[in-house]
Amino acid sequence: MKKVVIEGMSCNHCVGHVKNGLMEVEGVTSVEVDLASKTATIEGEISDEKIKEVIDEVGYEVVSIN
Repeated sequence: MKKVVIEGMSCNHCVGHVKNGLMEVEGVTSVEVDLASKTATIEGEISDEKIKEVIDEVGYEVVSIN
């Protein structure tokens, strides 16, 4: 499991963009995005580099990955 802090999300449409983008990655089994804490919790196989790439593609910024 990886927890990602994301900057730039301001509404539920943002949450949907992030969740849908990450769910399209092969190996990802689930994604939970929390707008209040600006985090995404990702289950499955995905590299930190791929996370950053996907989040950037949908228009947001990764602050940290744990």
